[in-house]
Amino acid sequence: MERFIIDLSILMVGAAIFSFLVVLLKQPIIIGYIVCGIILGPLGLGWIKNAEFIETISHLGITLLLFMAGLCLHPQKLISSFRETAVVTLSNCAASFSIAFILARIFNFNMLDSLCIGLALMFSSTILAVKLLPTTTLHQKRMGALCISVLIFEDLIAVLVLVFIRCLGSSQGALFSFGILLVKLVAFVTLLFLIEEFILRKIMLKVELLQEALFVLGLAWCFGIASISNYMGLFYETGAFFAGVVIARHPISFFISEKLKPLRDFFLVLFFFALGAKLELWVMREIFWPVVIFSLVFLLFKPWMFRKFFLLMGEEPPFAKEIGIRLGQLSEFSLLVAILAFSLGNITHKASQLIQLTAIITFIVSSYVVVLKYSTPIGVSEKLRKD
Repeated sequence: MERFIIDLSILMVGAAIFSFLVVLLKQPIIIGYIVCGIILGPLGLGWIKNAEFIETISHLGITLLLFMAGLCLHPQKLISSFRETAVVTLSNCAASFSIAFILARIFNFNMLDSLCIGLALMFSSTILAVKLLPTTTLHQKRMGALCISVLIFEDLIAVLVLVFIRCLGSSQGALFSFGILLVKLVAFVTLLFLIEEFILRKIMLKVELLQEALFVLGLAWCFGIASISNYMGLFYETGAFFAGVVIARHPISFFISEKLKPLRDFFLVLFFFALGAKLELWVMREIFWPVVIFSLVFLLFKPWMFRKFFLLMGEEPPFAKEIGIRLGQLSEFSLLVAILAFSLGNITHKASQLIQLTAIITFIVSSYVVVLKYSTPIGVSEKLRKD
């Protein structure tokens, strides 16, 4: 216990120092946490000894992240926004998967590695895109609405991808197992809506004036449903996501979301530290050129494709270009797919590292481009600095 407290203290001080440095460099703060893991973790200076334990508890942050993503998804608003962006989102995901899969085959990755690489590299980063979106200027209202609609739709697809990854090693066949899990998922979500409608909502009304009780109730609902979901074979994150969706209809969902943000952010520090601690940079020698090519292709391809699709929707060229650049990076879900697929033995270590390094490079380059060209909360000048 004493060693864990020491490790956690070193981690938090290191995370604070590195996050300060990356903010000065106009980078997303998660890069600071990853660099902290690389330098202070077992494969770096080795100052932190219990990296595996930290990694285990860090997954609470991903569970909370998906729960809070679900809290933003009011079903009616979801359907309305998806009508406008569904074609763009699905087309971009399909094209991204195809390019990643073909590139992986060109670099001699096996079929399963190539499939997982393709699935991992379909999405844009919700965390990065939202963090770099101003929220108070009139210009950003439609820009923000379309960006968030695309990202939410991608998050839904990503949840299904994570379920599918779990099925790849099944003795019954991946597609059959995935079909069974989808049936379970539909029944599970239907039951959640009924519980929320007839039980949970009444409980929330009884305690809505007691903030502490609502906070604990939100945590209990998130982790309780996540545990049931995992027991059913749907894994924790899926349960947490849909636990959020079913209470998004209730006005209290906004309050719960705001109260959980500091807790989520704390566990995400641990998650991204653990990610950096596991990055074996010596593997970069083996996959240097694949990482460079994948990064360049996606940094050029994703913005161009989003621009083309939004132009077809009738958006003005400058608007379509900006939204393409804002969504022109890979996703934190890329990292989740890589970690999950490798932990289940579905992909090789080389493929997992390729996905993670490519995603991190696109985070860095994309954020620089956005910060230098467009309005963000961390703009390089007063003219561009808007929140």
